[in-house]
Amino acid sequence: MMGGKGNSVFSLSPNPNHLCISMEDGSQSSEQLVVDDDDDDLPPIDDTPDLDIDLEEEEEEETRRDEKCFMAPPAPGMEFDSYDDAYSFYNSYARALGFAIRVKSSWTKRNSKEKRGAVLCCNCQGFKLLKDASSRRKDTRTGCQAMIRLRLIQFDRWKVDQVYLHHNHSFDPHRAHKKSSSAATKTTLPQPPLHVQVRTIRLYRTLSLHTPPTHPLFQSSRRLELRGGFRALQDFFFQIQLTSPNFLYLMDLADDGCLRNVFWIDARARAAYSHFGDLLLFDTTCLSNAYDLPLVAFVGINHHGDTILLGCGLVADQSFDTYVWLFRAWLTCMLGRPPQTFITQQCKAMRTAVSEVFPRAHHRLSLTHVLHNIFHSVVQLQDSDLFRMALNRVVYGCLKVEEFEIAWEEMIIRFGLTNNETIQHMFQDRELWAPVYLKDTFLAGALTFPLGNVAAPFIFSGYVHENTSLREFLEGYESFLDQKYTREALCDSESLKSIPELKTTHPYESQMAKVFTMQIFRRFQDEVSAMSSCFGVTQVHSNGSASSYVVKEREGEKVRDFEVIYETSAAAQVRCFCVCGGFSFNGYQCRHVLLLLSHNGLQEVPPQYILQRWRKDVKRLYVAEFGSGRVDIMNPDQWYEHLHRRAMQVVEQGMRSKEHCRAAWEAFKECANKVQFVTEKPS
Repeated sequence: MMGGKGNSVFSLSPNPNHLCISMEDGSQSSEQLVVDDDDDDLPPIDDTPDLDIDLEEEEEEETRRDEKCFMAPPAPGMEFDSYDDAYSFYNSYARALGFAIRVKSSWTKRNSKEKRGAVLCCNCQGFKLLKDASSRRKDTRTGCQAMIRLRLIQFDRWKVDQVYLHHNHSFDPHRAHKKSSSAATKTTLPQPPLHVQVRTIRLYRTLSLHTPPTHPLFQSSRRLELRGGFRALQDFFFQIQLTSPNFLYLMDLADDGCLRNVFWIDARARAAYSHFGDLLLFDTTCLSNAYDLPLVAFVGINHHGDTILLGCGLVADQSFDTYVWLFRAWLTCMLGRPPQTFITQQCKAMRTAVSEVFPRAHHRLSLTHVLHNIFHSVVQLQDSDLFRMALNRVVYGCLKVEEFEIAWEEMIIRFGLTNNETIQHMFQDRELWAPVYLKDTFLAGALTFPLGNVAAPFIFSGYVHENTSLREFLEGYESFLDQKYTREALCDSESLKSIPELKTTHPYESQMAKVFTMQIFRRFQDEVSAMSSCFGVTQVHSNGSASSYVVKEREGEKVRDFEVIYETSAAAQVRCFCVCGGFSFNGYQCRHVLLLLSHNGLQEVPPQYILQRWRKDVKRLYVAEFGSGRVDIMNPDQWYEHLHRRAMQVVEQGMRSKEHCRAAWEAFKECANKVQFVTEKPS
């Protein structure tokens, strides 16, 4: 796994933005520095054949080679299993471009031989010493500044701390290989085999120890085919880092150094997840429908009931290994906080990966895609329209498990679909998608969410099509996000400034008009209006503080009974549960519970049933809270993260209005004056 984030990627900035802040034992002063600045003491570099990357070739040939095997440049935040792996990676990168490397310096813990850090530099770094001026050896030193700095962050994991990629000399592949061959004769370290030459740490590429290599979930690695789009992807990442603080991207490299999977996410998405982390949808429509673009998306639902993007990825395949890497990459970016509910499409490899990475989350299948797959499997059925109506009645109309299973069996027999494999598989997984089984699962309105055309990824509808190329996608990506953010801002403004029109005189409606966002209020308003079709509240059982009621509802010419459990605690707190599961599905109470609350004399909806995620008076600052808030005063990297986070919170507040902007500007000027006149204390 490799990654880069912030606008410090590929720079010598002293404050590179990292995925995680790691606290080390001791400060720089407690370490001893060992300088290895002599060519004769270089670690061995093997003479493995070149990776066939030639920067002097024509652009078309360069693009073709990029597609064949991309050798990723080093970047701050990359992590490795060991120092040898880190060295081998930089060495392979150097040979690919045509320069040699050496160890400029390294340091160990005082009174210990344990290596704690090192600087690897281009072999042309520095200049020849005066005492060597008369030497007959060819002078190859040019004062080149290209380098990487490595630090041991925990146990045996090593992290790239700083990177400088620019060279002040031309590349010489022949000399780089000659140097490698010469150094290889001085075997002071064991030589890593070719397959680990460019192996970065694979924190997210793990199979169970009990999974045999022949298991169907254990699939061979494939390369990510970008069809000439890698340059566009690289430029896109670099460009967005200039304007988006704490933008993060991760790349998954195969053992041969080729790009396999990519994941990226911005700071706003990471912050939004702190508000809407109760539900996460994973969309793989592009993969299941064989789009040209192997795009996947992590999607949430905001306070207006609209979709929000919580991360994107490009994947090489649909294997267990790929999904584990992708899910763990996402989870790491969210500081290890899994969602309450995770909704995916039906896929065996994906389901196993979810249980591996999100064992405590409620994994459910997308009902929209389940129904689509069932309809698609019976497209040749003569009575397909009648079947569609019958399926909808069974799925949405049954209130109890026994009722659903009996109705399902009758429907299958009626239409002669007993041997339909798709329907059999869907029924086996019914507890993951059928509403009658999901009443203990919070879905935030996703059960009845208007996903539209299931042949297109719903968050990218109208934007990503079957033949959309990577370059086209990236060119419109920021515009797409801007439209989403603008829509959310307009909905926020409408909710705060507009007074919704009431349809009834019921106090619940006027209460929620002051609390819910406009879009959620309109949905709740429909429930209040539907209370008029409910009647006949009857208590059928009582057991101390808990009572069972039946509420009748007229549906056309039929009348149905809905059982509602009503419970009061010693603190006079009310708890209600309806057999329809309305609160779990939508995040607000159903018409049956509302009628019972009114029947029992409650003039307002109890506060525990007014979720904060739907409230319009909550100030949601989309500034991610990275880390625990504790700052290691010995670590300058943490100073930057801490100060930047606090400053961005002020910026977000300042964007609310002209007055807020003026107040923030004055506060910044005051802070700048105070900091300017701080007197440094002697260390």
